[in-house]
Amino acid sequence: MTIATLTSKGQTTVPREIRERLGLEPGDQLHFTLLPNGTVVMRAKKRSLASLAGLLHVPGRRAVSLARMKDAVAEAAAARAHAPTPRRARAKRR
Repeated sequence: MTIATLTSKGQTTVPREIRERLGLEPGDQLHFTLLPNGTVVMRAKKRSLASLAGLLHVPGRRAVSLARMKDAVAEAAAARAHAPTPRRARAKRR
């Protein structure tokens, strides 16, 4: 476990080991989430959404159009809406 000290101005230094493991650099943003049990989760924001463009590209595979993606999502949502859940299945048996 690594420990950091809070200054009177509410500042702290992210320990070197953590900075190196996360690849943090000056100017990177850190996001903090307080969980109900008092645990604090810190996440480094290293990428913008735009930087993820092409991440899933597979050479030789044709790109899928937005229209086809929307159709696929709609089909999956419709199938899920009509699929029996355990509660619905029990009610139908009675």
